[in-house]
Amino acid sequence: MAPASDAPAAPPRRRKKPKIGITRQLFATLREHFATGATSLADFAKLIAEGLGADASLIYVARPGEILELAATHGLNVSAVGRTRLRVGEGIVGLAAASGDIQNLPDVQNHPRYVYRAETGEETMASMLAVPVKRAGRTLGVIGVMGREVRPYTPMEVESLATVAMLLAEILSRAGATDVAEEGFSETLPRRFAGHVLSAGIVRGRVLAYGAAAPIAKLLTEDTEAELARLDAAVEEANKTLDGLLTANMPGGNASRDVLEAYRMVAQSSGWLSQVRAAIADGLTAETAVDKVARQLRERMRRIADPYLRERLADIEDMINRLMVALGGMPPKPERADGMILIVRRLGPADLLDWHSRGIAGLAIEEASASGHAAILARALSIPALQVERGAVETAAEGDLALLDAEEGTLVLRPEPEVIQVYERALAARQQRAAALAGYRDMPAVTKDGTELKLMLNVGLALELDELERTGADGIGLYRTEIAALAAGGIPDVAGQAAEYGKVMDRAQGRPVLFRTLDLGADKLLPGETAQAEENPAMGWRSLRIGLDRPAILRRQLRALLLGAQGRPLRVMFPMVATVEEFRAARDLLEAEAGRIRPAPERLEAGTMLEIPALLFQLPGLLAEADFVSIGTNDLMQFLFAADRGTPELADRYDTLSAPVLEMLEKLVGYSQEAGVPLSVCGEAAGRPLDALAFAALGVTTLSMSGSAILAVKAALVEADLSALRPVLRELRRAGAAGGSIREPLAVWAREHNLAI
Repeated sequence: MAPASDAPAAPPRRRKKPKIGITRQLFATLREHFATGATSLADFAKLIAEGLGADASLIYVARPGEILELAATHGLNVSAVGRTRLRVGEGIVGLAAASGDIQNLPDVQNHPRYVYRAETGEETMASMLAVPVKRAGRTLGVIGVMGREVRPYTPMEVESLATVAMLLAEILSRAGATDVAEEGFSETLPRRFAGHVLSAGIVRGRVLAYGAAAPIAKLLTEDTEAELARLDAAVEEANKTLDGLLTANMPGGNASRDVLEAYRMVAQSSGWLSQVRAAIADGLTAETAVDKVARQLRERMRRIADPYLRERLADIEDMINRLMVALGGMPPKPERADGMILIVRRLGPADLLDWHSRGIAGLAIEEASASGHAAILARALSIPALQVERGAVETAAEGDLALLDAEEGTLVLRPEPEVIQVYERALAARQQRAAALAGYRDMPAVTKDGTELKLMLNVGLALELDELERTGADGIGLYRTEIAALAAGGIPDVAGQAAEYGKVMDRAQGRPVLFRTLDLGADKLLPGETAQAEENPAMGWRSLRIGLDRPAILRRQLRALLLGAQGRPLRVMFPMVATVEEFRAARDLLEAEAGRIRPAPERLEAGTMLEIPALLFQLPGLLAEADFVSIGTNDLMQFLFAADRGTPELADRYDTLSAPVLEMLEKLVGYSQEAGVPLSVCGEAAGRPLDALAFAALGVTTLSMSGSAILAVKAALVEADLSALRPVLRELRRAGAAGGSIREPLAVWAREHNLAI
């Protein structure tokens, strides 16, 4: 909305120095007034204006129908109280309520969202600081201060008003204030939330919404020493619960312990706890101080684009919840949660294991990533999990029926009876399908025409190695070494890495393991690292490029791989190779390290991921030097079609079952067969039965995929006659030579031949 034409511009003024010790002074004043129990909103507004040295203050309270009403002011026209109203999203106050974000505007009247209300008398005001008043995720109103100077508010002033907003939220909540998401008939209607799959599966159950703090009984304190002692006692109690988790017999053994140890290092870091102690020193009670720091962390983390860094907030918030329980600011968890679907904003690894022990059946998390701690452990524990769009936590009510579809990526709250019936049939069919697929576990992957294939696992942690036995996989076609580093919060030393790699080979029991060297950079950053200022980080300084520029890191990992092998055959795969020279340089480092390690591997093989199209034009030189090649379909597709795989709008635009991709694969198969170099296809495409059929028909004999896909792919291949499929595939490719996908007609053929795709 453009600024109103009748809003006079405020003349710029010189900026005043901020007050020193403003937070402590303000809280002391508020504590004195609260002690009388007779502080009105008007008194509150006056105290805030005087405490922050503002020319005006204002308090808007949410009313039914997504309306914000001016409930108190100091420095503006008092006659506007009860008369001035804004819709949520209207003006700066409405923007703060709608977005949930703090608005710090040095020249508010020239902001495009500014709305002038003549009755308030705010025409002489230039700057504005507006903070949403939120309680348990719901916005109850907005508090703001204004000044005649054109200036931004200092971080200290912003922090002070944010804390005041927290105190005001408690007052409004106790007074029975409504919120902008007014409860009513809409709360009984079905709601759907789209999501991204973290751990596959489908589950139906009742909602368990946990994490909303109880109203804090006492907000301010005179005895800071007593509150600091309460905090220390709560930290000690929380640590004991973590120690219990660490010493328990966790699934996945040492790998689960590694993840929890990494979590504890982050959760117990002194940085945020020192902020809590500083807030107590300012006059807040322990639980109020913890709540304040938690809100600041959430606000800060929401602005960080990197998904891995945002995951660290889940680790800290897990510890915060434990502290709040110990302090009495949050109810303890229910003893049992059997069959329930947990819906939360964030979730740390210790918390997930705790909920798993209480029987939860599924997870919906608003802020999570596929490489985060929660997702890693959810997959290891086979708990269906989704990262869902924002709003699910506020919409879900305890005990609501929910359907979590972590196959298609949907969370349905309060589903209609006919939708429940559809999902019940889907669940029954899925269970029958799983039982049928289990029968393929011990069958060799041989097609009806006698083509022998190898189906391999893609894994990233030792926790996932149980999939070897569950699926009957032929080995590990991709061990992502960086996932363990990300989970542990840093690259372990040589001994730590060697121990990890040795355990993986032990669990493989002689089956081949292809270790991919660290694929860091782009969206996979270790703690303490900051993203490079790159316009296209997926095509930037990452993976092998980092390893060759920092050879000490790569050499340490190669040394660890050789030590972990303990004389056994070792296969090392380099990612993001763009030239034969890069591969040769990496292989030379491997051979140099191998010359120093005893016992030497029984057989040492060096291969490459083929992800960058430039390698397609260097095949003779590459195949002359590489011992094996693995086609990384995920990155190769995005580079081949210039389509970022993280962009939702491009997710389905380009297809592996299209003429250019199939033509490329056929030529790669021919070149590799002629050179006698094993070739595999690795990635999401390999785990789709229809794609796997096409790849096998082109001559690909090794496919590597996630454990959840192996049995379904094996079932399709075992029942297929590739000699009958090849001429059909040639004809379909000829018909789709213009570049279109052949997926649909190929699927029709597969169904006609009773192949489960």
